[in-house]
Amino acid sequence: MYEPIRAKSVHSTMAGTPHDFPHRSREEELDIQLAGHLAALLAVTDELRVTAPSADLDTAAERLAEEVARLRGGRTPARASATTTGREPNAAALHRRAHALAGRALVVAASRADTAAAILAAERMDAHTAALQPRTLASSH
Repeated sequence: MYEPIRAKSVHSTMAGTPHDFPHRSREEELDIQLAGHLAALLAVTDELRVTAPSADLDTAAERLAEEVARLRGGRTPARASATTTGREPNAAALHRRAHALAGRALVVAASRADTAAAILAAERMDAHTAALQPRTLASSH
């Protein structure tokens, strides 16, 4: 009634050859993930540099670019252009996004024990938290 199966099952063929496709180690996966978070943080930092230029943001952008390049084996990350797009982004929204990205980078850096990236991410979290705080006048006393 039924014709017997003449070819090997796709499932048994794939299960029998574990080395047919490349595998990445956990460390490599974490490197890729950390580089992605830091590259996204760099893009938001570049947006902030256009909106509210500062020496702190310039330094942060350079340090982020160095970390991304280190994690990507020397390949420099793509950078946002220094021109505005016609619609000005909300600086507070950019700082909140940057804070969230720095937090994600910090979690991944801590899990892979990358001290340099963890310190940089923590510093950026602090900087973006400070930027979101309301300004108080020192002469109010």
